[in-house]
Amino acid sequence: MTSPQDGAPAAALTPSDVADASRLVSFGLQARLLPARDSEYTELVRRYREDPPFARLADAVATGLGLVVLEVSPRAGLALAAGEDSVFAVRMGDYSRRAASETTDRFLHGLAHLAVAALAFPRPEDLADDGYLGRITVNGVDAFVRQACRRLEEQAEQAGENTDPASDAPGLEAAWRVWARRSTTGATKDARRLAGSTIGITGKAVAFLVESGFLQKTADDAGGTYRTTARYQLQVRDLAGGAAMAELLELGVVPVTDGSATLLPADHSEELVADAGLPFHAL
Repeated sequence: MTSPQDGAPAAALTPSDVADASRLVSFGLQARLLPARDSEYTELVRRYREDPPFARLADAVATGLGLVVLEVSPRAGLALAAGEDSVFAVRMGDYSRRAASETTDRFLHGLAHLAVAALAFPRPEDLADDGYLGRITVNGVDAFVRQACRRLEEQAEQAGENTDPASDAPGLEAAWRVWARRSTTGATKDARRLAGSTIGITGKAVAFLVESGFLQKTADDAGGTYRTTARYQLQVRDLAGGAAMAELLELGVVPVTDGSATLLPADHSEELVADAGLPFHAL
């Protein structure tokens, strides 16, 4: 089907067009596949961008599957987000049940994902820049959260509050306190204990993001060094502005782009909170 030109009526959609639109959506569901690696995918992306009726058809196919089209471009391909009721939705609860047997560990996996997103896109302008590549390390994510733990403890002491709240306390504060008490690498070489360390939890979270096409490994340094993909940027951008990130910014904890973490003076952190364009929501 060709696009109408010079006022000519659009050609009727054919079963072949429907098949092509469905094929494009199927490419988009292959998270680690990019148009540059497949000529058919490249051609379907080009057609989507140049043929509005075909684009509407592909959008309709995605909608029928409970999917939302975030972007269609040579850099990201057909980037999709799953609606809550979609069969393709990956909920944090489902992920965490696979990743950890203990309820507390599931809670910490969510915190690891929040920290990865915050480190990957430390400023609103980074999240908005299509050419920006975020970088994180496993060790840097753990250090980032531990600095947040220390800041929380300092604030509680200054306010004369309980510095060791109950494990069921609401908000990120409880999660960070549990993280601070957890061993970084595990006391022994036992694999199960290592998996429950904060480095082990972060490693699982990062591995999941790699499998989902959100991160790419670049080196083994610092527990593993990774860079973001266009697909991950689109996902985080779509879910930006959550309450959890607002809590993080209010602590004055901000990352630097080599994958490590630092603390920002209070006046600067207030400036970041005012900008309020950053992540994260559970997948």
